Amino acid sequence: MTKRTAYLDAQQLALAFDAGDPAPTPAATSPRKTDTRIVRTRERHCLPLAHGALEFRLRRARRRTIGFQIDDAGLTISAPRWVRLAEIEAAILEKERWIRTKLAEWRQWRARRRLPEVVFADGGTLPYLGGQIVLRLGRATAVTRLVGQELWLALPAQAGEQQVRDAVQSWLQAEARRVLGERLTLLAAASAIKPRAWSLSSARSQWGSCTHDGRIRLNWRLVHFALPVIDYVVAHELAHLQELNHGPRFWSAVAQLLPGFEAARDQIKAVDIDLLPV
Repeated sequence: MTKRTAYLDAQQLALAFDAGDPAPTPAATSPRKTDTRIVRTRERHCLPLAHGALEFRLRRARRRTIGFQIDDAGLTISAPRWVRLAEIEAAILEKERWIRTKLAEWRQWRARRRLPEVVFADGGTLPYLGGQIVLRLGRATAVTRLVGQELWLALPAQAGEQQVRDAVQSWLQAEARRVLGERLTLLAAASAIKPRAWSLSSARSQWGSCTHDGRIRLNWRLVHFALPVIDYVVAHELAHLQELNHGPRFWSAVAQLLPGFEAARDQIKAVDIDLLPV
């Protein structure tokens, strides 16, 4: 039997970037010139133009038109296998203004999603449960502990960046096990189906997952978020215990566990796991 797993991953949660895609360019059906300025590198193609070269990935697919997509990887052009590079160049020239506008919008959108960079040293700030805590070194504490809004690390004042990062990550993972476990127990009490087991995940592409036999995994980096966001991810995975899909009955189960979950779902959509500090 194939093991089925439902994931809450970065792709499902990523904000759909509404680029206002233009109508796909029809693939040419009549002969055109065969020469082209498109140059192929190891993984990408490049077309030199008056306003600067355009780099793109070329994907050959079973389709009848030339299509454009802009995402984290930049510009991807999908074209029928039989279309020559000359036709693709002509399509790029036709859509050049749109492509450049949407690439600029994408970069701006990505910049808005990026979290402030953490300095792993005394005085650095770190997101924790939706707020900010300050890192403190050289406090002569035997164990790392939170004192008010300060995280006292069991490290000397001269500790290096990697030492501080490792100590912070260790503490955050311990906090994640405590906090996520508490929220899971609380929300599961309102569910007719209980998880068989749960564990922390360090995945860089998934916030959580649930297998068909009732095992839940939750990303420890959720500890950076406020409790409503954590509760949404927990409720999402608990709902998968009833519906291992993302159909209407699944979302109804999420709403029963966590009424008004939409705001928290929208908030976590705006953050990439890869952009979190640790």
